[in-house]
Amino acid sequence: MKAMNYESTKWSRDAIDDVVVDEATLAKRRRRRRIIIAVLVLALVVVLGLFMMSGRGDKAAVPKGDSGQQLPAVTVIVPGRQNIPALISATGSLGARRDMPVGVPGEGGRIDRVLVEPGQWVRAGQVLATIDRSVQSQQAAQLAAQIEVARADMRLAQNQLDRAQRLVSRGFISQADLDQKRATRDAAAARVRVAEAQLGATRAQIGRLDVRAPTAGLVLSRSVEAGQVVGAGSGALFRIAANGEMELLARLPQSDLARLSVGVPVSVTPVGAATSYQGTIWQISPIIDPLTRQGIARVLVPYNRDLRPGGFAAAEIRAGAMNAPLLPESAVQSDPRGNFVYVVGPDNKVVRRNVRIGEVSDRGMAIIEGLNGNERIVASAGAFLSPGQRVRPERRRAN
Repeated sequence: MKAMNYESTKWSRDAIDDVVVDEATLAKRRRRRRIIIAVLVLALVVVLGLFMMSGRGDKAAVPKGDSGQQLPAVTVIVPGRQNIPALISATGSLGARRDMPVGVPGEGGRIDRVLVEPGQWVRAGQVLATIDRSVQSQQAAQLAAQIEVARADMRLAQNQLDRAQRLVSRGFISQADLDQKRATRDAAAARVRVAEAQLGATRAQIGRLDVRAPTAGLVLSRSVEAGQVVGAGSGALFRIAANGEMELLARLPQSDLARLSVGVPVSVTPVGAATSYQGTIWQISPIIDPLTRQGIARVLVPYNRDLRPGGFAAAEIRAGAMNAPLLPESAVQSDPRGNFVYVVGPDNKVVRRNVRIGEVSDRGMAIIEGLNGNERIVASAGAFLSPGQRVRPERRRAN
């Protein structure tokens, strides 16, 4: 048994000795192993270094508060001061500046012809409609005939007076007869004048049967048709905008009216229109409605077919300008104590600052009291802050 074990051991060693590895191969394997280990160590060192640098950068960029928590980042603006046009917005209805109703000037009658339509321009004195005048024409002809009769009587009386004057010196006619003939002649002349006056009155009545434009302008409406019988109680047959001028009746609070004056420019935009029209204030109401506390500023606008009486329009009135900070609406907050903003102080703590708002427009809110324009104002998210809280301000350029 011992001999067998020895031989087995001898065989195994011989088998192992058959696999021969030279020194060069072993050295190459060792170098490769060392290179791999060195690369892995270097990569691990680089990763650890980057991780540590990232951690330090985050700590440096995000300051912490006294309790060790990261400070909230807020956007701040420094508004400065700028010239802000003082714009007053108003709404109102459009109408003719001088809306002139045209009725029947005489006793009326049946409408014979209507000569104009709404939207047409007319001149002063132009005939708008005519009334049948057949009866009045016959009366005028009768009066004209009466005048001829009266003139014939006057000529006869004048001839008799002339003959009497030639005979009175001869004693054939007394002075009394001469005076009688002179009176007859004067009465005949008076009857001529009466007849002429009656004819003139009739012709004036005929002239009043023409419905005429009292002034040049734009015909706004027509409420009469041919064949219709009209009279003094028929109301307005036509409405004319004198010279085509329109106006906007802008209703404004008493405080805004006090800032306006005649001649202030106004931009008028009818509802549904993309174009604005320039006008000027030509009259400011001298009274205030005691119920609404509002008054009316009347804005004169030149004629344009888009400006229709009875329509609705918006107006922007330029009431001067002011030099003040301008803030976005998100920066201004309000509570029962009034309007305020949050100001970030030198120590990055939030401080409440009460302000008074002026003009409000699409550009923002003008601050007329409480700021000088050099402060750092929290532009948004002010509702999530509280006075005295420290923040991390990030500046943004003001609009």
